Amino acid sequence: MANGSATASSGGLYGLGMIGAAIYYIGSATSFWMGVLGFLKALVWPAFLVYKLLELAHA
Repeated sequence: MANGSATASSGGLYGLGMIGAAIYYIGSATSFWMGVLGFLKALVWPAFLVYKLLELAHA
């Protein structure tokens, strides 16, 4: 049962991160299509985070 609650809290954290990323990317968009691209980026924000963390760890 504890494993299910850990999964639920991880999903909530991902959801909040996605909303925050969408607000950031769409808010800084200069056109409609940049806003669409920002929304798509918000869906995969963990990939950007992991990439930057690995980039910093390698340096």
